[in-house]
Amino acid sequence: MDVRPPSGPLTDGVVTLRGWRPDDAPAIVAAFADPESAYWMHQVPQPYDEQAALAYVRAMDAAWRARSGGALAVLAGGEVVGSIGLSVVDADLEIVEVGYWATPTARGRGLTTRALRLLSKWLLETAGAARLQIRADVLNTASIRVAEKAGFLREGVLRSSGYNRRAGRRIDYALYSLLPGEES
Repeated sequence: MDVRPPSGPLTDGVVTLRGWRPDDAPAIVAAFADPESAYWMHQVPQPYDEQAALAYVRAMDAAWRARSGGALAVLAGGEVVGSIGLSVVDADLEIVEVGYWATPTARGRGLTTRALRLLSKWLLETAGAARLQIRADVLNTASIRVAEKAGFLREGVLRSSGYNRRAGRRIDYALYSLLPGEES
């Protein structure tokens, strides 16, 4: 498995995935200012400022260089509408976990599903992943819908396997997976 950033942008003609750049910092700050995003992405510090966004861009570059994962900006109509990232869970077994978020204006438009399909195809066909997986809070119906629409299969629930400090509750994660040949 060779997890380096794609050699160029990935696109399906509607959405484009490309590396994060420092000039994307204002879009990242705006996305994390959204209360819904802040609730589900409870690991992200609040308030979130431009310095934190620039640190995120640098961290994604470092993760790509370490071949441990990374994230790509999701664009539609030339505007940042979200992010999709990956983390190598087990390099020897070629297992990668995927995560994503969308800006409020992008939600409900199918853009994140398109981004997930693009990244999944690239990971399975080019990067050599043998298994993709997604963990989504069982209460986060939007994230679950994205996974299902992109062809991921629900395997079960990881009970009480996380904690959302903003909500003050333990999290049950729905576990989804996609294997080579299953991509839609």
